[in-house]
Amino acid sequence: MAARVDHLVTSGTFSLDGGTWDVDNNVWIVGDDSEAIVIDAAHDAAAIEAALDGRTLRAIVCTHAHNDHIDAAPALAAATGAPVLLHPDDLPLWRMTHPDRLPDGELEDGQTLQVAGTTLTVLHTPGHAPGAVCLHAPGLATVFTGDTLFQGGPGATGRSFSDHPTIVASIRDRLLTLDPETVVRTGHGDSTTIGAEAPGLPEWLAQDS
Repeated sequence: MAARVDHLVTSGTFSLDGGTWDVDNNVWIVGDDSEAIVIDAAHDAAAIEAALDGRTLRAIVCTHAHNDHIDAAPALAAATGAPVLLHPDDLPLWRMTHPDRLPDGELEDGQTLQVAGTTLTVLHTPGHAPGAVCLHAPGLATVFTGDTLFQGGPGATGRSFSDHPTIVASIRDRLLTLDPETVVRTGHGDSTTIGAEAPGLPEWLAQDS
C-alpha cells in the first residue's frame, strides 16, 4: 500500500524567553497501514499513539526543539520504542524542555529517512531555530516545514536562538527551489504550496527581524 499523510492537531503551550502562549500544533504521520514516522510529537503522546492505530513507529522526527514541538516526544518514544531524532544544533533548546533525556539520534542535512516505500530528505533550514529542519518527500509532492515556512511567510524570528536573514536565506535556497506544486505542510495552521509562497520573497528580504 502506498504511503499517505495523516494529520492531527494537538493543543498546549509554547514557552520561551519568559512568556507562555496557547498554541495548536500540527502533528504529521507519514506511512502506510503497517509503519509510520511521526513529525513533531506535540503535547499529547496518547492521542498520537492512538492515531498510529497499531502501526510500527519507525522514528519521531523533530523539525526543531521549541517545547511545543517536542514536549510529547519522550513519552511517545517510551510507549512505542521509536527513536527521537533531532538536529544537534537544537540541543540547547531541547535541554530547556528535557534536561534529563537526550534525543536518540541526530538529523543532518541531506540525510534520508525511509518509510512505507517513501523517502524523506532532511533539509537543514536554520533561522526560526538553529537546528530547524524540513522534510522533503518528493514522492508525496510534499515538504514538511515545521515553523520555517507558513502560509503567508517565514516563521517567527523575534525570540532567542532565531534570526530573520537566516530564515529567509533558508527558505530562498532550500525551499523555493522545490517544485512550485509542492504542498507545504506546516507546524501550525493551514497548508500552502511553494508556488503560492514564492512571490513573497522580496518583501521578506526587506523586513527587519
